[in-house]
Amino acid sequence: MTDRAKSHGRLAIRPSVVPRALMTDRPDVKRAWRASVLTLYPEMFPGILGQSLSGKALDLGLWALDTVNIRQFAHDKHRSVDDTPAGGGAGMVMKPDVVARALDSLAGERRGAPPAPVLYMSPRGRPFTQAMARELSDGPGVTILCGRFEGVDQRVIDARNITEVSIGDYVLTGGELAAQVLIDACVRLIPRVLGNAESALHESFANGLLEHPHYTRPADWDGRPIPDVLLSGHHGRIAAWRDEQSKALTKERRPDLWRAYLDKDTDPVEGQERSDAATAPKGAQKDIDDESA
Repeated sequence: MTDRAKSHGRLAIRPSVVPRALMTDRPDVKRAWRASVLTLYPEMFPGILGQSLSGKALDLGLWALDTVNIRQFAHDKHRSVDDTPAGGGAGMVMKPDVVARALDSLAGERRGAPPAPVLYMSPRGRPFTQAMARELSDGPGVTILCGRFEGVDQRVIDARNITEVSIGDYVLTGGELAAQVLIDACVRLIPRVLGNAESALHESFANGLLEHPHYTRPADWDGRPIPDVLLSGHHGRIAAWRDEQSKALTKERRPDLWRAYLDKDTDPVEGQERSDAATAPKGAQKDIDDESA
C-alpha cells in the first residue's frame, strides 16, 4: 500500500505533426488548477466531477485532481484513524497525528507550486459563496480535508491553519459530497471550462443578485407564453426586464442578499456573511453528529 496521492485527469499522448513546443494552446497540467482531497473514501472521486463539462476539462488537463487516503497514514496494525472523544460523548473523532501526516504528505506533491489554501468541510465553517468560489478559482487550487464521524481533532485544524467551510446549514455523513460541490463551483469558473465564458457573468450571485428567469421554444407551452418583451428583439428592453426580474426575485427570496446589494458601502462578501449570520435559524449548528457540510 502506498501513501502517494492518486491523480486523475492526465492528458492522453497522441502523435502530432506540430512540434509540442509550438502548441501554445495545449493545457499544461503542471500549472493547472489542482484540487487535492484528503479522504477515507478516495474511491468516491472523481464521482460527479468526472462527468459533463468538469469531466471533460479534467481529461483535457484544464484542472487536476489528487486523492489522498488518510487511512494509509495510520501506523498501528489496525490502521486506526479515530478514537473516542476527550471528555466523553457519542461517536468518534479523527486523530490529529494521522490527519497531520496525510496533510504533510502533500508538501512533496506540490513542491515548486504556489501554496494552496487548506479547507475543512464542516457545518460550523464559513459559508461557501460564489465570491469565495471565484477567489479560489483564481488561485493555484485547493487542498480539502473531508471529515467523518464526529469530526477532526481541533488541534490539527489549529496547527495546520485550516479554514473551515460550510456549504449549508445541514449535516451530511461525510465531507466528500461537500468537497465535490465546492470543487465543481470553482472548476466551472476556470477559463475554457464553460463553453460560453459569458454564461458565468450573468448567473446568480455574479452581481450580488439572483438570476432572472429563462425561457426557450416553444413560444407557447401549456397555455403559458414567453413574455412578449423577450420576443421583441429590443436588447435594451430585454436587459431592463431581466434586471427588474433579478431584483424582484432577490428581494422576495433572499432578503439577506437584497440588503447586501442595497448597501453599496459594504463589501459584498462581508455583507452577505453578516446577513447569513443574522438570518440563520437558532440552533442550526447544534447537535451535529457528523462533520461534513
